[in-house]
Amino acid sequence: MVRHIIPAAWLCWALYWWIAARGAKATQWRESAASRVAHVAPLIAAFLLLSPTHLPDRPPWALWSGAALTLAGLAFAVWARRHLGRNWSGTITLKVDHELITSGPYRLVRHPIYAGLSLAFAGSAIASGGLRGASALALAAFAIWLRVRMEDRVMRGRFGAAYDDYARRVGAVIPAIGRRGGP
Repeated sequence: MVRHIIPAAWLCWALYWWIAARGAKATQWRESAASRVAHVAPLIAAFLLLSPTHLPDRPPWALWSGAALTLAGLAFAVWARRHLGRNWSGTITLKVDHELITSGPYRLVRHPIYAGLSLAFAGSAIASGGLRGASALALAAFAIWLRVRMEDRVMRGRFGAAYDDYARRVGAVIPAIGRRGGP
């Protein structure tokens, strides 16, 4: 049964993400297609490496702890997505009347969706184990790192000093890590 929890969680998350995309604010600016491919391709490769058809025999603690981390990470990403509301987009964009959200999960980390996805990938990698799991986690971390860097540049360009102040106070993906300018 535990072998089905992780794929089912990712599937439910993807379905929610697709449904929740409706009703977002109009887009003012969007990242290029090349930029999008640069961070989506490694994520797709990571998903393929973590495919449930490749789950080796793993000890129950690895499967259960991996499932728990995956569920927690996806739940955190959903909370962040819901809190972001109509400002959200699947691509790096600026919306018409874009707002700088710093409450809810955004008071803990600047990029809580990426934080949640990082935790979910880590959980899935623990359940998968071995070189496949480690490779998938490395690919996902690289893709998320690319997105965080680009999104920080875009948000800094839009919100200027307000975003710089936010970045000094709040870590990028892990609380208190990745802050600019210290405590």
